[in-house]
Amino acid sequence: MTMRSPLAPAIRLLRAVSRDSWYRGLIIVLTFLFYTSYHLSRKPLSVVKGQLHQNCSAIPNPPANISGNDTTWCSWAPFDKSNYKELLGSLDTSFLVAYAIGMFFSGIFGERLPMRYYLSGGMMLCGVFTAFLGLGYYWKIHALWYYILFQILNGLAQTTGWPSVVACMGNWFGKGRRGFIMGIWNSHTAVGNILGSLIAGAFVSSAWGLSFIVPGIIIGICGIICFFFLIEYPEDVDCAPTLPNEEVKEELENGQVMNSSTENIFKSQANSDLEESAMASSSQQLAEHPHAISFWGALTIPGVVEFSLCLLFAKLVSYTFLYWLPLYISNVAHFDPKTAGDMSTLFDAGGIVGGILAGAISDYTGGSAITCSIMLLLTAPMLFIYNQFGQTAVSATVAMLVVCGMLVNGPYSLITTAVSADLGTHESLRGNAKALSTVTAIIDGSGSIGAALGPTLASVLSGKSWNYVFYMLIAADLLAFLFLVRLVYKEIKELCPCFKQTKGDSVTLKQSKSETFE
Repeated sequence: MTMRSPLAPAIRLLRAVSRDSWYRGLIIVLTFLFYTSYHLSRKPLSVVKGQLHQNCSAIPNPPANISGNDTTWCSWAPFDKSNYKELLGSLDTSFLVAYAIGMFFSGIFGERLPMRYYLSGGMMLCGVFTAFLGLGYYWKIHALWYYILFQILNGLAQTTGWPSVVACMGNWFGKGRRGFIMGIWNSHTAVGNILGSLIAGAFVSSAWGLSFIVPGIIIGICGIICFFFLIEYPEDVDCAPTLPNEEVKEELENGQVMNSSTENIFKSQANSDLEESAMASSSQQLAEHPHAISFWGALTIPGVVEFSLCLLFAKLVSYTFLYWLPLYISNVAHFDPKTAGDMSTLFDAGGIVGGILAGAISDYTGGSAITCSIMLLLTAPMLFIYNQFGQTAVSATVAMLVVCGMLVNGPYSLITTAVSADLGTHESLRGNAKALSTVTAIIDGSGSIGAALGPTLASVLSGKSWNYVFYMLIAADLLAFLFLVRLVYKEIKELCPCFKQTKGDSVTLKQSKSETFE
């Protein structure tokens, strides 16, 4: 008799993973890839800035027809003038203002259009507009309006990304450990910034046009992948909806469903009946809300206004680093544009750690506002220390960039992912899943106003002194903290009594977590 080997270990592993889990894993990978490509295509300008305006006196062997007093001959017009920081700032402002305005409408459109078409079309448009910025190098275009025009168009197209990917994740994943899952998932922002910096840096010194064209091609390809593979809802592939089942599971664990005297006798039957009842209730609630939530209706959800205003100032700080950190490192530490771009990726690497850490702490404590406020308070002194001592040595630069990235991007990551998703599925909505995209757009749109203000103010203040830029960042960070004070106080009141409960009273803790924003 022929001996047969047991089933291969890898195949056993594949069979052990459920069909639903495979689909949910696919959604995580796809949405991560898609939003990575969005940030990848935003980053090149911050790296190319140092190439558009250079101190040409440091370049050896200038052309024979160049005067010895001409220190801008190697710069790219119109950025070769003394007001180059304001001109570069106008490119940032045009993109970010368009992004901020478009974001408030993007969530509304996203709820009413098929997500797969909306997202894939937006990525392909971003690819085209980003590539046109790079073509200005090969077409030798020196008109400022050309670059501003495509920055505006790109800013509008970029608004298709965030509400769509967050809504998709909200459709597939419930509230259990959402902060930790989304903290890991939200590292796509930092990964995109890092890849964007590295790709742009690879071409910036030789042909900066490719610093835009290559990322444009990448996001365009991702748009094609989205069109062919994105699944909007679990029901579309016969997967179980996550949220109702998880709510049932929590109710069963908490002992809120059955009287203790009948639990042991009728547990199996009651569990089955309860699951059917919860599913029916969920379907009924969804049927009661066939229309997408209005803009003003979303604003009335408890916590939306506070977190929106907090994100406005938190994102101001984050995006000022995103758009001006390479130039700051180049000017203050005197690195070339490529090295400055590579060094700036340390800030994004710290952001990955900060996002995951903030999500994990929020899940463990149940206090999103508390987690954000602590990190915001620590950010202010850290920004001051980095400005004063961050460029004294390479080791100090590396360490402080990582720490600053962790503290700055931690609250930003938590608010734009787990908090937005929690508020978008708040129990006051009674199961109206269509609110998620609008709530996400409102919160991120408010943050985008700050994202537009920060780089614009930095372009003006940096002309006087980089110290003023950091004073502005510290003030914005403290304002972000102040807008969370009321929610922090509410969370402390609700969480403190829970820590006194015994293990058997853990239901109180779970109830307080769900009522944080009421």
